[in-house]
Amino acid sequence: MPEGDTILQAATRLREAFDGAVLEAVEGSHPDVRREGRRLVGHRVTGVESVGKHLLVHVDRGWSLRTHLGMPGSWHLYREGERWRRSPGAARVVLRSGPWVAVCFAAPSVQIAPTPMVLERIGHLGPDTIDDDFDAGEAVRRAGRLSDDTPAIDIVLDQRVMAGVGNVFANEILFLEGIHPLRLLGTLDDAALSALVARAHRLLRANRSPGSRATTGSSRRGEELWVYGRSGRPCRRCGTPLAQGRGGANRRVITWCPSCQGAAA
Repeated sequence: MPEGDTILQAATRLREAFDGAVLEAVEGSHPDVRREGRRLVGHRVTGVESVGKHLLVHVDRGWSLRTHLGMPGSWHLYREGERWRRSPGAARVVLRSGPWVAVCFAAPSVQIAPTPMVLERIGHLGPDTIDDDFDAGEAVRRAGRLSDDTPAIDIVLDQRVMAGVGNVFANEILFLEGIHPLRLLGTLDDAALSALVARAHRLLRANRSPGSRATTGSSRRGEELWVYGRSGRPCRRCGTPLAQGRGGANRRVITWCPSCQGAAA
């Protein structure tokens, strides 16, 4: 599931291959690419960056490409002529320059537009949890402005509060802070909100490098996560069977320990 760590890693790979290169072709099945992709061709890439769950590619004519991978999307980097690992029919964006081909598969959201328009599109985002200069205080202030009946799972997933957290990290953050996913904002004090925000920053930062995503401190297969994807299995801390359900505004899958995280109220 692409979250801030995945997008940062993708941006790093694309930057190493394309930064300073002239785009020779911009193709793909997404309507924005078919309509506007030609505007990037022949122009030099001036930057590739991640902003929360968004990946941006900037060119020297003042235009940018933005992608959001949603649940199914992924960015791949290939050498020219190398066989793709996913179906070409799923290629929403294809960038070509010299020996490199970058392919964005299955992304639901793609935008090619003047850079100010692209930045305006993501202007609502809160501080990026994976950044070195993450503004934790601003994230806490934004969380505090939500309705008191906002469940904890929605607090940590709200990209307006802090950008980059997805469902895997959200469940892990709440477990580590001992907060039930459906506990309401009105029952959390500033110290609890500050701890949630700080935990999000630490976990995303710890997963900046390529490799398996881990929140437990162990990267051994099957030992990486505390609760996500482990419904019915023993809690790694107390042995209680983990519970699973759906909750929050988008009925997300939530997994928690009934003992370590208490009740929703």
